[in-house]
Amino acid sequence: MKKYLVAAVLIGALAAPALAVETGGGKYFVGLDTTTKKCSVVTEMAPGMKMMGEYDSKEAAEKAMADMAECKG
Repeated sequence: MKKYLVAAVLIGALAAPALAVETGGGKYFVGLDTTTKKCSVVTEMAPGMKMMGEYDSKEAAEKAMADMAECKG
């Protein structure tokens, strides 16, 4: 019985991080490309991008980007 409990705990411990990555449990950024002067929602900032904000969801980042003066035009 003990070995089944240990096995279940190990499986749960190994599966939890994989599920978190799969569900997109990260941060979203609004980045301004300094060469093209265009904004985009990204999950990691690339070289040559200026961070305009950090958000918990893609929807929040997109809404904030629509309201940013630097991202219009």
